[in-house]
Amino acid sequence: MAIPAPQPSIAGPAMDRRIEHSAWSLRRWPLGARIGIAAVIIGTACLLLIKLIAGTGERTLRLPLEQISTATVSQGLFRDLIPLNARVVPRETVYVDAIDGGRVDRIYVEAGDLVEAGQPIIALSNTNLALQVIQQESQLNQAISQLQQNEIALEQNHLVNERGLAEIDYKILNLQRAMERRETLAGKGLVSREQRDEIADELAYYRRLKPIQSDSSRRQSELRARLLPAIHDQLQNLRGNLTVVHDKLDSLVVRAPVSGRVTALDLKVGENRAPGDRLAEVTPDSGMKLVADIDEFYLSRVRTGQTATVELNGTPTDLTVRRVSPQVRNGQFQIDLDFGAERPDALVAGAAAQGRLRLGGDTDALLLPNGQFIERTGGDWLFVIAADGQSAQRRQVRLGRRSIEQLEVLDGLAPGDRVITSDYTGLDAVDRIVLTR
Repeated sequence: MAIPAPQPSIAGPAMDRRIEHSAWSLRRWPLGARIGIAAVIIGTACLLLIKLIAGTGERTLRLPLEQISTATVSQGLFRDLIPLNARVVPRETVYVDAIDGGRVDRIYVEAGDLVEAGQPIIALSNTNLALQVIQQESQLNQAISQLQQNEIALEQNHLVNERGLAEIDYKILNLQRAMERRETLAGKGLVSREQRDEIADELAYYRRLKPIQSDSSRRQSELRARLLPAIHDQLQNLRGNLTVVHDKLDSLVVRAPVSGRVTALDLKVGENRAPGDRLAEVTPDSGMKLVADIDEFYLSRVRTGQTATVELNGTPTDLTVRRVSPQVRNGQFQIDLDFGAERPDALVAGAAAQGRLRLGGDTDALLLPNGQFIERTGGDWLFVIAADGQSAQRRQVRLGRRSIEQLEVLDGLAPGDRVITSDYTGLDAVDRIVLTR
């Protein structure tokens, strides 16, 4: 067997061959670029994985179809009516409150009795009040007595000044006559000059005294004219205060402020009532009215003069809004309604009446039947059923006027849309409902 001869080894440049790379090869890119591309690819893959695991992020709930109520949006006539739950109350009620309080001694009437204005209905007693009245009466009497004494003193000073001026005039007149007689007698030598000089000096004295007395009398008259009216006013005020003090005791006998029927009186003999406590209520014979509480949503739309219809004693009755109270309590405000020309007979205070209040005229609009969903959403969103009836999607809408049975659609819905109108409790955080059968 022939053995092939060994081939000689080839060395040198003939052993190396250059490998050419494409211009788009990653090996030809800088290291930073290759790291960035790798990061983008990894991030995209992570996002796709998260989306695949978590789905679309839509909050979904499954509900049986028989548990929901639906309605269809349609074009129609909007009747601007709202429900009215009213009660019959007296047109006027006069409250009787305790002024100073006290112990109930006697009760003269009972609830339901007819009373006349000024008729005693309750008698109270108050020992502390009686002592206060005695003390205040004593102080007022002392003040009145002092003012009366000041008035008497002014009058007496006036009389003294007038009397003094009259006496000076009288003295001057007598001395003038005596002086004339002395002059005549002195001329005949029958009277000494000394006697004549005495009379002349006395006459001069009274003549000088008269202006002084006149000025004093004038000042006293001016003071009297200035002080007497003030004293009279103070006396009148004090006497008025004294009357008020006496009335405090008189107020312990509580009297009916008006003629009418006692509608509330819940007292027991012997119990104590504080000042300001409600003792009774008296209703004048001025008829009845209706009072209704309405949801605050309608506060801006309810006005005086609007009409309503309620059923009383089985008969429809027309009423007119007479007063709208702007105060909101527990999400409601109150209105008063008056009867028209015909007033129902035998109305009883406290009787309930149901009806409708008309807020405006009938107008053409896009309508949705009213439902329980409005209480949870406030008309801002709702669930619209898909065309295949298999699911319902949450949708933002804008609703306008509301009535007993209808809702006015302003935006977000179209005629033919089917909407879930049942209660939305527990659906606040849900975006999509899958309807099952």
